This record gives sequence, C-alpha cells and structure tokens, in this order.
Amino acid sequence: MVLDLKIDVKKEENIPVIILNGEVDIYTYPKLSEALDKVIKDGSQSMILNLEKVNYMDSTGLGAIAAGANKLSQFGGHMNIICNQPQVKKIFKVSGLMKKNLSIFDEKDEALAKAKQKTK
Repeated sequence: MVLDLKIDVKKEENIPVIILNGEVDIYTYPKLSEALDKVIKDGSQSMILNLEKVNYMDSTGLGAIAAGANKLSQFGGHMNIICNQPQVKKIFKVSGLMKKNLSIFDEKDEALAKAKQKTK
C-alpha cells in the first residue's frame, strides 16, 4: 500500500506549522502521529495543523489529531487547525473536538494569530 500523505513541517513566526497533503486514513495516520509527537517533544506550546490540501480523512486520522491535541494540552498547549474543506471540517464538527483543546480556522492568518496569543 502506498502512503498517500505528504507532511511538511516548518515554522512561521516561531510557530510550528505541519502541512498535510493527501489522505489521512488508517494507512497514513502513523506518519501524522509521528510528526505531531516530534513537534510536541520539541517543546512547542502551540502549533498549526494545515489541512487545506487534505482531501479525505477517516476516524483514525481524527483520532491521531485528537491524541496530539490532548498531549499538547497536557503541557498547556493548544492546536490550531486550518481547514477549508467542508467534508473534512464536518468530521470535526460531528466529533465535538472543537469544544476541547483545538480550534479550527478557514485561513492561515487567523490560526497564526491565535497560535501567537498562546505562546505569549
């Protein structure tokens, strides 16, 4: 099985940004979990997860994101997600995760502003 998920990690204004491109499912979620864990272990209080180029996500992908957000919150952190894909955004709304330790934004500038507030 070919893993159809590309992950890039960079920093914008000293905030880690994890950019996903492809599908987040049972085959690719371990790669996502590894990237989230690395950013958390590097000591970040806040991060941005960019899902603008994610065209499919199943419950295992959602679980990996929820686990990452939970780990981050244990250190007082918060996950900010950029998601403008209606079918992916719907998964978050149905799950109830948006009421906990992550926020979803349509645009990068909004997510970055929120992330910078958390790091102060």
